[in-house]
Amino acid sequence: AAPSVIPAVSRRESIEVMSQETGYPTNMSPKLPVGDNLGHDGQGFSFPQHQPCHSGSSLAKIQEYERLTKTYPDVFIHETAIVDDQVQIGAGTKIWHFSHILAGVVIGERCNIGQNVVIGPDVTVGSNCKVQNNVSLYKGVTLEDGVFCGPSMVFTNVYNPRAEIRKMDEVRATLVKRGATIGANATIVCGNTLGCYAFIGAGAVVTKDVPDHALMVGNPARQIGWVCVCGEKLTDDLQCPLCKKQYKKIDGELSLG
Repeated sequence: AAPSVIPAVSRRESIEVMSQETGYPTNMSPKLPVGDNLGHDGQGFSFPQHQPCHSGSSLAKIQEYERLTKTYPDVFIHETAIVDDQVQIGAGTKIWHFSHILAGVVIGERCNIGQNVVIGPDVTVGSNCKVQNNVSLYKGVTLEDGVFCGPSMVFTNVYNPRAEIRKMDEVRATLVKRGATIGANATIVCGNTLGCYAFIGAGAVVTKDVPDHALMVGNPARQIGWVCVCGEKLTDDLQCPLCKKQYKKIDGELSLG
């Protein structure tokens, strides 16, 4: 059976987090009030912080939850998420519904890993990153600090895959540098580097390296301007209309004036 949708709960309500049949969240329950110890993900969900409900859950699920709580005391991991062994997760990070973190992954501090996200194996995610729902970070992908990955954007890691031919020895590395933004449904073809604070528009298909601060749109993605650290498009004289930072261009590259 498919999991049902759970609305946000008030401080006087709680979530019965496991169904005996499926192991998925199923319904609201007043059995375990969580009082003021209720967190919010900013996307319409509320959650009991490190207080699993044992009603209807198997001993194995309880033991796994306790293992994760002990291993990552300063990390929120939703009960439906899976975190393999040999994973490092920084303090303050949150991992949401139905996500899977594979072995060899390193995630920095204060990251937000959305629903239905797969990371790994052997992927590094910097601190203060936001990975929105339905994103997969495959082997070969590296995110530096402060990277934003919009909903359902796509990374690839093999340039010419075939279902019947294993090509994991042909993985091409993709590097997303500090502060870059990748819009919803964009695709990043493997083997390329996205520069610091680059901005990839929604639905764009990136097929080559992207300079620092470049604003890219279309298929294939082409540059249509420059973007400030704060995310605003620069004027023709390379000034941010919001924060007023002034940039200059030297040999085709942008830097603060």
